[in-house]
Amino acid sequence: MDAPLDELYFQWLYSQVGDTRIKNRTRTYWRLLKLLFTKEFLWTVPNDDNRVADGTDLRYEFVDQSRLHGVSRDWMSLGCSFLEMLVALSRRLAFQEEREPRDWFWEMMDNLGLAKHTDDYDYSEEEVNDILDRVIWRTYYTNGEGGLFPLRHASADQRHIELWYQMCAYLLERV
Repeated sequence: MDAPLDELYFQWLYSQVGDTRIKNRTRTYWRLLKLLFTKEFLWTVPNDDNRVADGTDLRYEFVDQSRLHGVSRDWMSLGCSFLEMLVALSRRLAFQEEREPRDWFWEMMDNLGLAKHTDDYDYSEEEVNDILDRVIWRTYYTNGEGGLFPLRHASADQRHIELWYQMCAYLLERV
């Protein structure tokens, strides 16, 4: 991996959901989002590979906006990070219901119990990885609690439903 490229890309992803101008560590999330950036999102339910594709497509947007040339195909074809998947999913949510992607991103982070994990907050990497693994390996509750889209009235076990349909059910409950 090209470390400077990775760092530029990470900063670009951070700018999609966090304010890069804030200097107050109680309101920044560099450490947390770096953990999400280094954690690969693996899909275990059919069609969640679409979330991976959406996430890795962000790289093309980044390369285009940054006017980069000669970016390695190997870098472009790396696995999808958890951060990429969430940024892309927040954009899908914003398209479905008119709110800013940034707002949706932080709502999902809040649903995971991660929104409080600012740079000033005392937490361990293991704690965050356990939460991310809970989403990847679908060990949250059947109603989606502990995952990205907890439901009040789940009609099916959300652990076996692709994220797109979990998202749709979540949006419908909000109406």
